Amino acid sequence: MAVNWQATICDFFRSPSRFVSSKSADVFLAELLHELRNDRVPNGVKVHLLAPLCEQPALLCPTLSAGEETVLELLSVFAHCRLPCVPFRSSLLVALTSVLICSSCVSTKVRVCVDFLDLLLQIAQDTSASHADAALLLRGVACECLRELETCRPGLLSQRLELIGELWSKENSRLHQPYARLNSLVLKNAVYRLAVDPGSGNDDLKLLLGEKEREAERQCRPTDKEAAAFSSLAMGTMPTLQTGQDCKDLRTVLSTTLENSFLLTPPCQAEVLRTLVQVVAMVPVVRPSIFRAQLLRLLGTGQVCLLHVTLLMKCAYTDSLFSTDDEAFVLRRLVLLSQHPLLSKAEQLFFLDCMLHFPENRPIGCGIGVESLPVLLTPQLAYPLWPAVLHDDATMLARFNLLLLLHQEEGERDGDGEEGATGLVLLYQHLGSLLDIVTRGHGPKMAVAFFRALFLFLVSFCHVHKLANSLADQLCALYGRRSDLALHLLNLADRTRDSFPERGWSARLCGALQRVIVEAPPAQFTVTDLRWHLKVLARVAEEGHLSQLSTLRLLADVTLWPRVCTSADWRLGNGVLRICRRLMAHPGLDALLPSLADVLQHLMRHYGDADIGDHARLYYSLLTTLSKEKLAAGMATRALSEEGANKHSLSCIVADTERLTSMLTVHRTDEAAFRLAESEYPQPSPSETEGCCPRADAYGLAGRKRSHLTLKYQLHHSVSKLSCSDQVFSLHLRFNFRGSHYEQLCDLSVPCLFPERLAPAVELLLKPRLAVPVTLSASAMFSTVNDLSWTFGTK
Repeated sequence: MAVNWQATICDFFRSPSRFVSSKSADVFLAELLHELRNDRVPNGVKVHLLAPLCEQPALLCPTLSAGEETVLELLSVFAHCRLPCVPFRSSLLVALTSVLICSSCVSTKVRVCVDFLDLLLQIAQDTSASHADAALLLRGVACECLRELETCRPGLLSQRLELIGELWSKENSRLHQPYARLNSLVLKNAVYRLAVDPGSGNDDLKLLLGEKEREAERQCRPTDKEAAAFSSLAMGTMPTLQTGQDCKDLRTVLSTTLENSFLLTPPCQAEVLRTLVQVVAMVPVVRPSIFRAQLLRLLGTGQVCLLHVTLLMKCAYTDSLFSTDDEAFVLRRLVLLSQHPLLSKAEQLFFLDCMLHFPENRPIGCGIGVESLPVLLTPQLAYPLWPAVLHDDATMLARFNLLLLLHQEEGERDGDGEEGATGLVLLYQHLGSLLDIVTRGHGPKMAVAFFRALFLFLVSFCHVHKLANSLADQLCALYGRRSDLALHLLNLADRTRDSFPERGWSARLCGALQRVIVEAPPAQFTVTDLRWHLKVLARVAEEGHLSQLSTLRLLADVTLWPRVCTSADWRLGNGVLRICRRLMAHPGLDALLPSLADVLQHLMRHYGDADIGDHARLYYSLLTTLSKEKLAAGMATRALSEEGANKHSLSCIVADTERLTSMLTVHRTDEAAFRLAESEYPQPSPSETEGCCPRADAYGLAGRKRSHLTLKYQLHHSVSKLSCSDQVFSLHLRFNFRGSHYEQLCDLSVPCLFPERLAPAVELLLKPRLAVPVTLSASAMFSTVNDLSWTFGTK
């Protein structure tokens, strides 16, 4: 049986939703509970059977009634379980906690929830000597279950705060830490409940802390309004509890917790201290100086979690807890720890980031999340943080960024980059050292680090024209030696254009790269170098104020090379077409038109790849047919640019597909968008006899034989709800006779119909076979200015 249950549970966890759909959740849950009540099933198998209830309680107990019944069954199993079975009893407690939380039994006034809380507190108070190790393990699980319930439903244990405090103060085993975490959590949630209640005061706080021995009038669970208000606690919005000057009980509880906190492990200390910081923030009577005795121990620690709690205290209390000397000491500690050899790289980077987001006592006014350095961090204090080429990439970039911000004011004071700006010059020299390493051909990892450092430098000092122009020249020299860095250069050009377009540094870099490429001897180009050059020139073609004549001359020379046209290299040909496509949208197209047409004509005639030739033929047709404005608008669309195609999201693709489907569909309207107004009576043909009434001849009612009749009409707009039918194109009229007494009419086409123009004339040539009345039906199909096709029919 155990083997079968093991396979069944494995199938359940493989896909719980599919398992429940194939086998009812109620049936599966009933089978689980039946096996749990079976005394012949080993306890190890029962632990395995509890796994679905621990992992997927909401799927097996979707309703409140199902959760309540399951909890009752599990409590019954727990009551009849043998005492030494600690693993099974512990798993039962975890399963009960999961079912209570996920089935909303905790959120409502359910008796089983109160019974389970009493059971957990009874286990937590059981300090009997029999089976000491087993009882200790079970008590630890019960404590964690209580903390989980209090976390998911804040305020649930508010009225048990005194009992939990006593358990924590008397505990001398390793459970001292779980009880400390539970006690601080319950205290914070209880104070918060009082703070959000406008009628609460000092008496309620004393009652909460157990000074008065009377029955609490509040429920043991928070109301829905209070539970919703707990969400603001995580957002940093702290309500305040207005109490009198006498708040000795709360001070005593806080002082006791702080004095015993040194017995806890650093992570547990950090959690307890964060909770107490929130408690003190909600009670203004308790001054932040209560943490003063702990600062010396916290400031001297090397633990990341404790130092982070110290910074949180500084952010919450600023100068009410930390003096200027304390602030300077914290900064010195951060500088020391960020370069300590015994700390890991991740810890060093954390301390560097703490300096970039340091909570000052008197902040100058930077926005939340913006990197800025504190005023007390001077170049002399940060001197040990100078980066070196031997550092790993992350450490080097973090230190380089910090020092750039530190010396940014120095660059602003000396905008020309004179030699007097010592820190700025040293940073520039460090960047030059990285450039030398990349030039010698080191791996891609160093290249990435260099370009990241270069971008950080330009963000801070792009206004120093001397250094910025020198960097552009050095990058061009680097590209002349290593064309494989083209993508890094293009990415740098794009990012600098987006970050500070007013400086024009990106355009200057593109112009310099263009000169490097077009001035190089073409005979030295390899196919690989040529591919990179074409990518760079395509980016240069986006700069509207740069002349592209030299680029076209290079393209003309390249397309004449036999090794290019005969190789039929699709990527190489597509690189040439990419440049041509962007030049077609260039503002200076008038000067480029003859040379660009020659390049496209040569490609479509002589290039070995048929796809490249077809695209060149399309571009040549557009270039020689469309006006400059239409050509620029067409080339600017995302459909014709590979950048736009790469950036298409799923929603854009769906929208384009729907638009294309709408354009290819002929839409039908029930109302007549046009009308035919009779201009004059129909005129008989020359072979007809005289003396017949024209009106009778027009409708074929005369008794004499006619060869044919001509009906003349004028085509006008009618009152239509189609907002796009004012201007129509390719109007196609079709007429049809009902019966065989007249010959069918040919279709008529009207190029366009505008309201402001003269109405076009429509002539219908009727050839009757028999002079009888006839019904003439007409239908029209036309296109509107929004590229949609419409049709309607009338009689």
